[in-house]
Parts: sequence; structure tokens; C-alpha cells
Amino acid sequence: MENDIFKALADPSRRKLLDLLHASDGRTLNDLCAPLDMSRFGVMKHLNLLEEAGLITTRKAGREKLHYLNAVPIRQIYERWVSKYAEPWAIGLTSLQNELERETHMDSSPRQVNRIAIKAKPEQVWQALTDPAKTSKFWFNCAIRSTWEIDSPFELWNGEEKKAEGILLEMDPPNKLVMSWRFISFPGTESDTPSRITWEIAAHPDLHGVTLVTVVHDEFGQAASTAKILENGLPMVLSGMKTLLETGEMLAGNEGSTIE
Repeated sequence: MENDIFKALADPSRRKLLDLLHASDGRTLNDLCAPLDMSRFGVMKHLNLLEEAGLITTRKAGREKLHYLNAVPIRQIYERWVSKYAEPWAIGLTSLQNELERETHMDSSPRQVNRIAIKAKPEQVWQALTDPAKTSKFWFNCAIRSTWEIDSPFELWNGEEKKAEGILLEMDPPNKLVMSWRFISFPGTESDTPSRITWEIAAHPDLHGVTLVTVVHDEFGQAASTAKILENGLPMVLSGMKTLLETGEMLAGNEGSTIE
């Protein structure tokens, strides 16, 4: 998989496409063709290679196919090849998405999409997502609390401090979980309205024993600060979940870390 990622990043046209999605996510093929001096077919080939490498994800919106930058593989490359050579604080300086400013709107179109493949069953992923003893090992030391019923509240606690809260909007164990989301204790989020996080969990169509986990953060039209925090935080959450389920260990370097 790493070879596919490096191969995809080696081409300047593909890097340009990633830059375009970095600047404005959720774009159609026509949107991406306009800035590039190549045929529509050529752009499609590059997008297919990026999707095969996991660097972008796609979602249908009516008749259109929207393309999104997937930060999770980039995070894993960072952890594997960069972080061990850098000081821990450098993570905020080298993240490819750290300075991203996206336009936000009051509609329900997906704006942030992250996806990861985990060598585990969907039931194991669901348990990791809903068991406080497990969430505390990959969600920035935060344990999730809820009765796990539709329309019931949930809270994310770090020790004695509540970090986030919301309502469980939809549940289909072990396939889907939809929750509203609002930060409680982060500066700059006081005026943010609740946004929405959707967890989609599905067995990989081609790889036995592998589960695809997709996380969509949307409806954050009046929650720009929240979107910024989750943009950087959710890829780390997914990477931490993968490490926990596949190795039983916490993600290296994340012990004791916080989302701030």
C-alpha cells in the first residue's frame, strides 16, 4: 500500500489534484479538469490512481460524483516515515492539512471524508467505537459515554473534563452510526452550532477479514472552528483505532496526547 501511495505522489499532475482538493474539497470531475491542461480522460485516470492508493475518496451526490482528499494515508506515512525523525511538536508544522481553510455552507453535502482499511471484523470496529475502555486508547484519551439508543445523548470525557457532546441520530450496528457533535471545552468553538459525524462500517468487498471505515463530517456551516479541529483530529482517531485493533497497542507517540 505504501508503494501505491508513493507512486501516486510521484506524479506532479496527481499532486496538483491533491492540492486542488486541499484548497476546496468535494469537487466534481469538471471542477478538477478546469485548472489542468489535459483531457478529461487523463484527469479521470489520475483520479482513479489516487483513489486506488487511498489518497482520495468519492461519494455520489445525485448524478454527480464528488471527490474528497483522504488524510488518513498521509497521516500513516507521516507516522511511519517522518514522526520518528522529528520532534513531537513538529506535527503541527508538517501536517499537509494544518493550514487548510475551506468554504463552509449550510447544506448537508459532505465536506470532510476520511477512510481507512482495518484488519478486523465490522463487529470489532463497532465495539471499539462504543466501548469507553477502547475509545480512551485511540480517541485522545477520551472515553465515550452513552446508553446507545437513538435520540439519546453521548459525551466524550477526558478524565473529569467533558470534551464533546451530542445526540445519537441514527444507529445500525455494526454498520452505521450518526451523531450530532459539539465541542465543550475548546477555545474558539463557543459559538459553533452542532455539526454531524457519520461512521460507515462495511466489510471490504475484496479483502477477507478487512473492514472499511469511512467517517464523514458535515453540516458544519456555522462551526468553522469545530471543522478545523476535526479535520486534523479524525485522521489520528482512525489511525489510532487501526493500530489498536490490529496490534492491541496504542498508536506510537499518542500516549498521553490530547486533541489540543
